[in-house]
Amino acid sequence: MKIFRGYQHPALASQCALTIGNFDGVHRGHQAMLALLKNEAQHRGVPSCVMSFEPHPRDYFAAVAHKPELAPARVATLRDKLTELARCGIDQCVVLPFNAHLASQPPEAFIQDVLVKGLGVRYVLVGDDFRFGAKRAGDYALLDASGERLGFDVARMNSYEVSNTRVSSSAVREALAQGQMGRVASLLGRPYSISGHVVHGRKLGRDIGFRTLNLRFSHWKPAASGIFAVQVHGLSDAPLAGVANLGIRPSLDPGDVNAGRVLLETYCLGWPASLGQEGAYGKIIRVELLHKLHDELKYDGLEALQAGIAKDCEDARAYFSSMHAGTSRQTTRDRI
Repeated sequence: MKIFRGYQHPALASQCALTIGNFDGVHRGHQAMLALLKNEAQHRGVPSCVMSFEPHPRDYFAAVAHKPELAPARVATLRDKLTELARCGIDQCVVLPFNAHLASQPPEAFIQDVLVKGLGVRYVLVGDDFRFGAKRAGDYALLDASGERLGFDVARMNSYEVSNTRVSSSAVREALAQGQMGRVASLLGRPYSISGHVVHGRKLGRDIGFRTLNLRFSHWKPAASGIFAVQVHGLSDAPLAGVANLGIRPSLDPGDVNAGRVLLETYCLGWPASLGQEGAYGKIIRVELLHKLHDELKYDGLEALQAGIAKDCEDARAYFSSMHAGTSRQTTRDRI
């Protein structure tokens, strides 16, 4: 998948079939929309294209209002969103910077300047609640009428439901906030995961016997937090079982090297000898959060923290053992 920052790039296709949205999490509803988009693009002989925004529009308006609490929790980082869009087979993605110009652009100007002149749209697919342009004045009816006048097709896709529940990014956020990781996987169609480069941290973990892989996120408000049983992909041929802390580490000094920012710290229950002690730094890993053990806790001192981590590792091993036992019983029944 080709990725473009903005729509004024010589490598962009001159025409496309387009869908527009934030696509936070690329959940099963998004996936159904993307499959339809791909089909329509193939019929027209043009590339499929997703237009998304960074920052999230609600992030922008929260910053303008000086009310950070209005910014939504993020299901996925931009990296993970783009990875999932590529896995869905999208040909190109245009990431527009959501700024004052875009926020104040009338819907008619957005259609004419961005969709028609900038992207050469032949087909536009939107969700049933789609709004666009300054003050969200644009809607499906306006887009459809403009398509008839300017020569592109417009379609609207109804909500996607699983077990009589509408699949949405809000539903995924709610399930993540409640630690319902099985529910999250059902909404996403895959286990919830976060990826990034392994970076150097304070290196406290190695001092207390739990060396961790650190992923740091700038300006990211995650929808999930707490302690999780996880699997780590990207360090060996098989995924590595582990325990991860996603949050701000309340037991440590907020003035440390991470400055109170969100960090994903993962301890692998079995470390590949081939990596050596420093072999993970700089690698891109993907951490699947499979089961929430508990919320972040504030421990009184390093000794209590060390004991807490040891208990988390014990609980994670018990979780993986139960999962393995369940798989073995299912395999036995299948043979019978």
